[in-house]
Amino acid sequence: MWGSVILLGICGSLLFLLLKIQRPNKFPPGPRALPLFGNLLDFNLVNPLNDLQRLSDQYGKVFSVFIGSRPAVILNGVEAIKEALVTKGVDFGGRPQDLMVNDVLKDKGLILLDYGPVWKEHRRFALMTLRNFGMGKQSMEDKILGELSYVISKLEKSVGKSVSPETMFHNTSSNIIFTVLFGARYEYDDETLKIFIKLFTENARIANGPWAMIYDSVPLARRLPLPFKKAFENCATAKKMCINLVEQHKKARVPGEPRHFLDCYLDELEKKGDDRSSFEEARIIWNILDLHFAGTDTTSNTLLTAFLYLSTHTDIQEKCYQEISEVLEGKDKVCFEDRHQMPYTQAVIHESLRVARTVPLSVFHRTTKDTELMGYRIPKGTLVIPNLSSVLSEEGQWKFPHEFNPSNFLNEQGQLDKPEAFMPFSAGPRMCLGEGLARMELFLIIVTLLRRFKFSWPDDAGDPDFSLIFGVTMTPQPYSMMVTLRKP
Repeated sequence: MWGSVILLGICGSLLFLLLKIQRPNKFPPGPRALPLFGNLLDFNLVNPLNDLQRLSDQYGKVFSVFIGSRPAVILNGVEAIKEALVTKGVDFGGRPQDLMVNDVLKDKGLILLDYGPVWKEHRRFALMTLRNFGMGKQSMEDKILGELSYVISKLEKSVGKSVSPETMFHNTSSNIIFTVLFGARYEYDDETLKIFIKLFTENARIANGPWAMIYDSVPLARRLPLPFKKAFENCATAKKMCINLVEQHKKARVPGEPRHFLDCYLDELEKKGDDRSSFEEARIIWNILDLHFAGTDTTSNTLLTAFLYLSTHTDIQEKCYQEISEVLEGKDKVCFEDRHQMPYTQAVIHESLRVARTVPLSVFHRTTKDTELMGYRIPKGTLVIPNLSSVLSEEGQWKFPHEFNPSNFLNEQGQLDKPEAFMPFSAGPRMCLGEGLARMELFLIIVTLLRRFKFSWPDDAGDPDFSLIFGVTMTPQPYSMMVTLRKP
């Protein structure tokens, strides 16, 4: 009997040594990994950000972990992330192609496209189309302010009451990007809008959550009926809805007279013909879903964070209101150019972006060639995770790294000053292509609402909870705020 136990132990030890995960030569250090599971057990699967900070404190700003048997390099702090994403942006510009999000989106979406000619062609097209449809121009301002009229109407009906802003901001952000994509909007009680937002919100939670980590770390688990299957079901539903919308809009289309992003893509598709262009029908759906999701979830969660802090820091809100009132005196509405005369309000918006940490781990990168980073060798094809959360609260980069304070973005003269560690939209060639639209939305929405309403924390709501719910995008805990009318 004892001989069998000893033999079993020897076999187990030999198997462990055989499967033992080894780091490549001169690869960043990190915790020892287990066969099959990698470093899965080193992380809190609900929210791994504190564990990433702990490992960074132990192993340095650049360290490695294993996701299953796959090595991954974690970047922390402005120096490491800037060198990788900006200085060596092409070397680190790829996207991993074998994670759960890739399987869900079929590798067709613009955000997850790997670095190469197809990505370059589609990104150039997306940037040009967004710019042509008013990015930074008055036409886009009018779309945003037009959507805001529905928000104002809703808030006016809630004056003197407590209102939960979550659905309101999701609806607003979704409709704004939907106008760019399709040239249309939904009423806030429309079922299609509700379903899209529900699907986006659920998948944002799943994609960086515990079940996605299990999916990526333990390939054998992928065939099991586990909760990550919900992400695939949600994506299939969203795809079907988007196909129907595209078909509907095709009927009213006039070739050569584009009204929105979809028309532009269809024109490009016909113009390219059979010259082996990367434009194809299948990509329309995924590009639209990518942009709709990114334009909905990120902006709405940043707005939720901003108003959480504004309603609990009434002194900051009042300083914003005084500045807004002075600059807009005699004007019916705000315009984006007014931001240059509102340094304090701008600082509050930037600080909201910083503490929101809306996309805490960016979108994962992959090296396109053998390269080096801060003295370490990083082989081609290595998964790279930029911990943007670490930069946005890095000691030494901010005056007040762990509190909400607009002074983080103001110099001694009270003018706007952006530290190099401010990179909520990532950095380099793969930085968020919707940054311009997001900045415009945040400024116009926050200024318009603060000019007309006062927001405060309800007396019976208890202490505010500033913790964030982890996912591909971070979101505040659900909350309500009191609404008071300042200006009819």
